Amino acid sequence: MIGRLSGVLVEKNPPQVMVDCNGVGYEVGVPMSTFYNLPALGEKVVLLTHLAIREDAHVLFGFGSEQERKTFKELIKVSGIGARTALSVLSGMSVDDLAQAVTVQEVGRLTKVPGIGKKTAERMLLELKGKLGADLGVVGGVVHHDTVSDILNALAALGYSDKEATLALKQVPKDVSISDGIKLALKALSKA
Repeated sequence: MIGRLSGVLVEKNPPQVMVDCNGVGYEVGVPMSTFYNLPALGEKVVLLTHLAIREDAHVLFGFGSEQERKTFKELIKVSGIGARTALSVLSGMSVDDLAQAVTVQEVGRLTKVPGIGKKTAERMLLELKGKLGADLGVVGGVVHHDTVSDILNALAALGYSDKEATLALKQVPKDVSISDGIKLALKALSKA
């Protein structure tokens, strides 16, 4: 099994990259979160990898962090989710955003990812519960999950992206009421 590649980045064609490892070029599929953090062409790069073996192909996937690779492996265990769909999920949302969506069981956040319908999103939430920080009852050590969901929905209704809302939510102290939580999140967003 190929677990890590270390070499020179020679091609970047989203979502594919090619890494030259001592004269052997490996084509690697990467999520956009990893792609955006890659060095320039000709620079040294290290990617953690997962080798998917199918009847018709051996496909190598690369990740910039162990957290991304672990999440990818959990995603491909979900029935109906293949490697390409898992890559799409990781390209559409960060690992933390996915863990938070699982924690608060938010189908809407997953259906925003291309290729993920409502039934697939529900199955993902069910099968990933308890595997991606879902039984914590808090998100990032801050607020109870019912409050989190209500605050996130309120911020989304006001036009803020999931990423902006999640970052603002980290500024909200534990055990705050929903209305106070929304006010504090909006205050944090106005400073950003």
